[in-house]
Amino acid sequence: MPDVFEFPHTVADGEIDSLGHANNVVYVDWMQRAAVAHSAAQGWPGERYARLGQGWVVRSHRVEYLQPALAGDPVLVRTWVATMKKVTSLRRYRILRATDGDLLATAETLWAFINYATRQPQRIPAEVAGAFPIVDGEW
Repeated sequence: MPDVFEFPHTVADGEIDSLGHANNVVYVDWMQRAAVAHSAAQGWPGERYARLGQGWVVRSHRVEYLQPALAGDPVLVRTWVATMKKVTSLRRYRILRATDGDLLATAETLWAFINYATRQPQRIPAEVAGAFPIVDGEW
């Protein structure tokens, strides 16, 4: 169960915009996919949240783009949980080009835990919070 999760991805032709680099919105998709994969690796796949009737929704994203990713570039999305509060959790990301380690973007997502039936905030259950070690610093 990794504290810092690494999600590999190769930039697809369909992710390239008119400027010839990965469109800014695909970074958010990579972040989402990395978070879901990390959750599953920690024992919390989507099906388990569905059985619980509770789970995560995004409150906000923040992305700082530093360098472009190009078609065919292998990227590595590193993600970890930075905070876990009563009903929210902050997840951080570093998106790197795998071939040279260049930092392409830094990002974070504020997630809120909700009850799926009521769509209202729900206290994060101890079994969920306990599955995600809190990691300090930048990876």
